[in-house]
Amino acid sequence: MERKRFETKTQMVLFFLNGSKKYFLLAIISGCLVSFMDMINPRIIGFTVDSVLGDKVTELPAVLNKMLISVGGTVWIKEHLWFMALLVVCIAALGALFRFFLNLLNAKGAEKLVHTMRNELFNHILHLPFVWHSENQTGDIIQRCTSDVEQIKIFLSEQLIFLFRIVILITFAMYFMFTINVKLTLVSSIFIPMIIGYSLFFHKGIGKSFEKVDIEEGKLSSIAQENLTGVRVVRAFGRESYERERFEAQNEHYTNMWVHLMRLLAAFWSSSDLFSYLQIFSVLCVGTVLCVNGEMSAGDFIAFNSYTTMLMWPIRNIGRVIANLAKAGISIERLMYIMNSKEEKDVEGAKDVDLHQDIAFNHVSFQYENGSAEILDDINFTIKAGTTVGILGGTGSGKSTLMYLLDRLYELPEENGSITIGGVNVRDIKLSCLRTNIGMVLQEPYLFSRTLEENIAIALPEMDREEVKRAAKIASLDHAIEHFKEGYDTYVGERGVTLSGGQKQRTAIAQMLISKPPVMVFDDSLSAVDAETDAKIRHALKENVGNSTVILIAQRITTLMNADLIVVMDHGKIVEMGKHEELIHNGGIYQQIYELQSRSASEVSK
Repeated sequence: MERKRFETKTQMVLFFLNGSKKYFLLAIISGCLVSFMDMINPRIIGFTVDSVLGDKVTELPAVLNKMLISVGGTVWIKEHLWFMALLVVCIAALGALFRFFLNLLNAKGAEKLVHTMRNELFNHILHLPFVWHSENQTGDIIQRCTSDVEQIKIFLSEQLIFLFRIVILITFAMYFMFTINVKLTLVSSIFIPMIIGYSLFFHKGIGKSFEKVDIEEGKLSSIAQENLTGVRVVRAFGRESYERERFEAQNEHYTNMWVHLMRLLAAFWSSSDLFSYLQIFSVLCVGTVLCVNGEMSAGDFIAFNSYTTMLMWPIRNIGRVIANLAKAGISIERLMYIMNSKEEKDVEGAKDVDLHQDIAFNHVSFQYENGSAEILDDINFTIKAGTTVGILGGTGSGKSTLMYLLDRLYELPEENGSITIGGVNVRDIKLSCLRTNIGMVLQEPYLFSRTLEENIAIALPEMDREEVKRAAKIASLDHAIEHFKEGYDTYVGERGVTLSGGQKQRTAIAQMLISKPPVMVFDDSLSAVDAETDAKIRHALKENVGNSTVILIAQRITTLMNADLIVVMDHGKIVEMGKHEELIHNGGIYQQIYELQSRSASEVSK
């Protein structure tokens, strides 16, 4: 069932909170109990100073009052002062117990939240169209899934939970403060709206600055990711200095953005401290005057100051919560971009189809959504089931795009023609059916950081070693593997960095052959092997592909010359089509390329 688009940030946050809500709810309750326990002790101390050590008659909250009466009242307590000390210790111990549960439940909720966010993001990204991945930098996607996830976790598990606790703390404190002295409470309360007001003032500026910082961090991550994965190219062309300068320039820009944000936060935090200390100073001044005038007892003043000190830290942090809300809001927006990007999906009524059938391209035209020039222009030809078709063309002629449309890595708009398999439009075939039954080997294959055997059997991990060896033999990879110390257990580095270009291509060929798909596409995937190995692989393929349809895309005519049909493309159009024997006598592009390559080959052999 397709998930609905998130209309608001709250909707997405609630979606991510599935599974962790109960932990956060119990953490909030524990936080409220901690706040309540923290509020009780100042009243007990004030009561002890005024009614036990002094002669003023004061009362405690109803529950504690009944407890004191049951043990003998003020007279008994004066003779047993240890009881009040024990009561303070017990309440502090209860507060510590609830604080333990607060931290434990909050930590569980936070980790469960991150676990859910990572799983949902990763699963969603896996199902996004190939075009989406082409338009978004890998480094930026990784940064969103790490830094932004962490920012949301920090806000929800620390700031938001803390905000509930602040509200409860302020509510309890204001209640007890009003019962002690209304005038002094009003003096203290004046500063609360001031703190909230300037926090809201800074909120917008902090949010915009954090968004810029986040974007620049994504760019920095992209540069690092590109250089780490393309280190061989950087080294081969001696571009270390250029790439270092490029990284340092972006890092400098990113650092300056952070410095600007820190200046803004420094101004915000220092203002918060100023108002907080002004609040304490005002309470001390006015409270002292009230005590001198006899409007307030020493015990009440001590209790009131305790509440004011307790509130100082939470009230200061209200502003910080608001500031972090701005940061979290930006991070949520950045994750919403990913989560609201449309996944690939089957049309209603999509079906599984036997792909051992004719493939037809009917008036296919295509251009990218960014408004670039047309890549394909009115392509018409049919690939008979079980035959081998070669596609020849220069760079940018649209050869690969044609296969991406067949596999629906790119979606062909309805008005731009159709591609059918056995008369069924590929739009009406389930994606899982297409991707499972169309095997593609690209010119630049991607290998994972696993063993050679695991890479070859990646689509069918349950396949036994003998089948893996068979696929490797057809791909002419077996002899190379025999020379590896660990054989099929040889660990392949990231992106296959430990293998040569030809070995990577042959590994990718074996990877595709092991699943024996009905349609096999070789997209210039023999370009990194020598002519002798090329011929050997083609001969092995002819003997072992059975009734599969084979599509060979290449720029080397010797790779295509034995195909049942050769399609020659130029600037997105089919300019020639036929068998090798026909095309070399037509006087067209194919003949020119054939003569040029034949001449080059004879010169090399001299």
